[in-house]
Amino acid sequence: MSLRRPLINFWMRQVEKPAMARAKDAAALRRSLELKAKFLFHAPRGTQQNWLKLSSAIGDVDALEVGPKKPQAKRVILYIHGGAFVFGSPRTHAAMMAQLARRTGARVFLPQYRLAPEAPFPAAKQDLRQAWDGLLAQGIAPSDIVLGGDSAGGALALGLLAELCADGAGGPAALFGFSPLTDMAHNSESFTQNARREAVLPASRAAECSEAYLGGCDPADPAVSPVHADFTGAPPVWITVGDTEILRDDAHAIAARLRECGVTVQLDEKHDLPHVWPILHNILPEARQTLDDLASWIRQLPERPSES
Repeated sequence: MSLRRPLINFWMRQVEKPAMARAKDAAALRRSLELKAKFLFHAPRGTQQNWLKLSSAIGDVDALEVGPKKPQAKRVILYIHGGAFVFGSPRTHAAMMAQLARRTGARVFLPQYRLAPEAPFPAAKQDLRQAWDGLLAQGIAPSDIVLGGDSAGGALALGLLAELCADGAGGPAALFGFSPLTDMAHNSESFTQNARREAVLPASRAAECSEAYLGGCDPADPAVSPVHADFTGAPPVWITVGDTEILRDDAHAIAARLRECGVTVQLDEKHDLPHVWPILHNILPEARQTLDDLASWIRQLPERPSES
């Protein structure tokens, strides 16, 4: 472990986490992360970023395309940003995905899905299905797409995967998740045991954000809590989480559920790293190492036959 890890964790626990707990509303959380991302998170030189529309038969979704000037891989990544369903954007996560794009040679698409409380469930779910269908409309084969997401975005990515499995539609090549949320009930042991040790997320705000997103939907519904979903036929899944996170058990629970459905899962638990630490790639060596490990896993994925 690097010497920077404890310093960053100290800052997070003493400054960032209390600030998130005090934030008055979603607008404050959005402004804060957008500003920090602008000054702290930087893409590699030569990265291209381009806003476009992913158009399908059911509608259009704005998305930010990120990648090297000359992509070296056939695969693309559809990445769903986190932010407790109420904040975050393609801009806040673009630099992290640019780092992954450089390591894999792939293009990354970050859809601008609607956020709660203005647009509760199922708005985000609908937007992400439109984004998926929009990639297919561009002529990209399902088997050339890797799904990814972090935190609440991990829940949305896993939800999309379960939906594709249920539809019998051509599925993606794989899915990866950074510290994914998988159970909207928030009743795991780690949620209480790690409430103080957690470096980023204030457990006290979880119910508020969940209620804003659920809009009356049962938190046990598989459409919002992928830990209850059926993933039969799903491709390989890669997940990483920190052992001091409140979402530690969410990662373990979804890994167990996926394995019950016959899915190959790689779960990598790290010691005392902050929630979604790869976003700190500019300052944290462990973040860069995790991106290296993920990129290696993506590059080694077996080719899947294209499905119509």
